[in-house]
Amino acid sequence: MTEPSFDVAHLGHVEILTDKFDESLDFFTRVYGLKLSALEGDSAYLRAWDDYEFHTLKLTAAATTGVGHIGYRVSSPEALERRVQVIEASPYLCHGWTEGDAGHGRAFRFEDPFGHHFELYWDTHRYDPPPEDQPALKNMASRFTAQGASPRRLDHVNLLADDVTEFRDFMQTCFGSRVTEQIRLDNGRLGGCWFTVNNKTYDLACTAEHSKGKGRLHHVTYATDQREDILRAADIFLENGVHIETGPHKHAIQGTFFLYVWEPAGNRVELANAGARLILAPDWETVTWTETERKKGQAWGLKTIATFHTHGTPPVKESS
Repeated sequence: MTEPSFDVAHLGHVEILTDKFDESLDFFTRVYGLKLSALEGDSAYLRAWDDYEFHTLKLTAAATTGVGHIGYRVSSPEALERRVQVIEASPYLCHGWTEGDAGHGRAFRFEDPFGHHFELYWDTHRYDPPPEDQPALKNMASRFTAQGASPRRLDHVNLLADDVTEFRDFMQTCFGSRVTEQIRLDNGRLGGCWFTVNNKTYDLACTAEHSKGKGRLHHVTYATDQREDILRAADIFLENGVHIETGPHKHAIQGTFFLYVWEPAGNRVELANAGARLILAPDWETVTWTETERKKGQAWGLKTIATFHTHGTPPVKESS
């Protein structure tokens, strides 16, 4: 068992790239139900109603789709310096310090072996609700308006990589992450890993890349309070012509109730509810699923469709 490090506090935000900015922004606000904190340059800063930070999703206009970067907040200024020392001493590519953006201050940028960009930061801009967004209860981050699907908070991001074992080493080295669950294929390779830096069951997953892409996104996920919110969201997506890829079903791995859709630019977005499940055991042992067990499909619901294993963003260009 690797000694866990709690220098990294939680997943802070995900930057999603879109080549259909107006349509994507309409989806994430009016249909998915995130709140717009600011528009600055080519980016929209969005958050769920109980996210305490200024933004948890940065939607950026681009010539392509996929993930721009993933940001994690650390537990203190000293923790940031400790993590940076570890990362700089590692073999991973470092891009150095940035001044931050509308949502947070100084951040340290680096990337994994597969082209995904990450940053760590401490100084953050907490969301300060204006009078019209003040919640009735002072311990909530903002008012619940029931706009669209209205998830409560950012939950996790799922990335794709050619070598999940190599990605696991990256997460354990740079973030001090624990692996809560994993898939071990018959050939001995890892097919997927689910990571956490705190007591959530996971905040990032990495699954195998099957389409020879680089630095690709599988999906980003927000959490709802209850399963019924996801059933209601399915009707909202249907009424708004959103492509529902699969669900609502229940995952075997991590046990989440889920629904996957594609936003207008093609990025996969999930709504999930994990119930009250947390990882409280300090000596948690990684749960390993075999290839045979995974071929049985989800815990219950329809069989996983083929696109779930092939579709990622940006799309892979076909060889001529």
